[in-house]
Amino acid sequence: MKLVTVSQMQAIEKEADSSGLTYDMMMENAGQGLADVVLDLFADEAELEAVGLVGPGNNGGDTLVALTALCEEGWKAKAYLVKRKKDALVKRFTEAGGEVISGEDAFDKLTEALETADALLDGVLGTGIKLPLKKEVADLLSEVNDVLDSLEENAPLVVAVDCPSGVDCDTGEVAEETIPADLTVTMAAVKQGLVKLPAFEYVGELKAVDIGLPADLPSLQAVTTEVAEADSVAALLPERPLEAHKGTFGTALIAAGSVNFTGAALLAGEAAYRAGAGLVTLAVPAPLHGVLAGQFPEATWVLLPHEAGHISETASDVLAKNFEKASALLLGPGFGTEATTKVFLEDLLAGKSTQKASARIGFIHPENSPRSEREAKLPPLVIDADGLKLLAQIKDWASKLPPLSILTPHPGEMSVLTGLSKEEIQENRQTVALKYAQEWGHVVVLKGAFTLIAAPDGRLTLIPVASPALARAGTGDVLAGLIVGLRAQGLDAYDSAVAGAWIHAQAGLYAADDLGTTASVLASDVLNSIPDVLSDLE
Repeated sequence: MKLVTVSQMQAIEKEADSSGLTYDMMMENAGQGLADVVLDLFADEAELEAVGLVGPGNNGGDTLVALTALCEEGWKAKAYLVKRKKDALVKRFTEAGGEVISGEDAFDKLTEALETADALLDGVLGTGIKLPLKKEVADLLSEVNDVLDSLEENAPLVVAVDCPSGVDCDTGEVAEETIPADLTVTMAAVKQGLVKLPAFEYVGELKAVDIGLPADLPSLQAVTTEVAEADSVAALLPERPLEAHKGTFGTALIAAGSVNFTGAALLAGEAAYRAGAGLVTLAVPAPLHGVLAGQFPEATWVLLPHEAGHISETASDVLAKNFEKASALLLGPGFGTEATTKVFLEDLLAGKSTQKASARIGFIHPENSPRSEREAKLPPLVIDADGLKLLAQIKDWASKLPPLSILTPHPGEMSVLTGLSKEEIQENRQTVALKYAQEWGHVVVLKGAFTLIAAPDGRLTLIPVASPALARAGTGDVLAGLIVGLRAQGLDAYDSAVAGAWIHAQAGLYAADDLGTTASVLASDVLNSIPDVLSDLE
């Protein structure tokens, strides 16, 4: 789904109109698309009723077209007009069997209609409104809210038409009278205010419908920012042919962990397997092996030299010997920030691995055997957590990474990498993510509410999830594991990051739903919900 500002959407519609797709045609397509969504929601039910709050603008028009289509499908439909004259769309609605709620006792009639309605279409105000609301409209929305609250579990499903009435679709500000939606059906593209707080709390489920825009429309093609959704993510996932073997799905090599952060390696490794990788090899400080191996029998292991349980500066030699078999490499979860681990990372990025010059007969060789250097080419790379903090200490680090490496910082780590304050980053998340993806030449996954994935070519994808279920230690390790697991299967860097971040966010929501609360969700709960998310994508 494209993500646009209000002015961008207006420009797109204006160009479409000039190209032959008239505003009336777009309204017909939007209204029919809205009706189709509602029909799908109630596909197995009979004797259904819908009520529409119909404003004077295009949203009201979309609502009338949808209500007319519902009438034609056998629904009982009523329209409550808000500052809208009885125009041609109203006439067509009544001719299809719809009823306009009017008269001095109109609101009482609306209240009665809501008591038996299955769906309420909120089409009062559109995307171009500015706050505060005018008193007449504010009072109406407030009174409707009171009615819906009184109905409790018997209230109709609220479907917002393009946006909930009272939301500023650029800033995300919300009038206090706004009716919270269960579902927002947005037309053609998601307006950026809908995926900002506090507006997002009023949106409910978010779905975009096609209004017939030509795919080659220049103003539409110019929009490179998108919102991830189930269908687009499902299309990214690799096929799993029946004749596959473990090599088909790649090897994820994960260097992670330290004595203080033992679980990070386990969470990342299991997530890589859950993402579908054929083999996961964990490279950990040697003392961690005994603790982890019994919990993770599916993994293979590389035991790294260590100093007091942290990766030693000599460990790059050991890890580099495994590069040839690795389809993708994850560095960083649970590393800690010891100086020895920084040297290890620096040596890896330098691309050189020292080893003994040649094999000789016998088993014992002098300690001063000559050593040579060979180039150790890094596999496709993901860097997370403490790996990012250590990376920031290495001069010209961005140029030393493989092209289009994936960096997964939260705002604090992004602050370390950029020198910006966390406040500056959070106030300008899209701008910051894009700027540094382009400057560094790598894919940036800026984590947090509405995680962003930015590519050097200007593409940007937003994950439409903001949930405290993911505000828990270890969930970032799960995300990094998902991404490297997908990267190992051959997805390109950007697609791996988008699909991994979307699956991760959905798994957090699934875990919270299973537990009945966001407060109790652990990283392992998110991990265990990944199969359910993937199952629903098939």
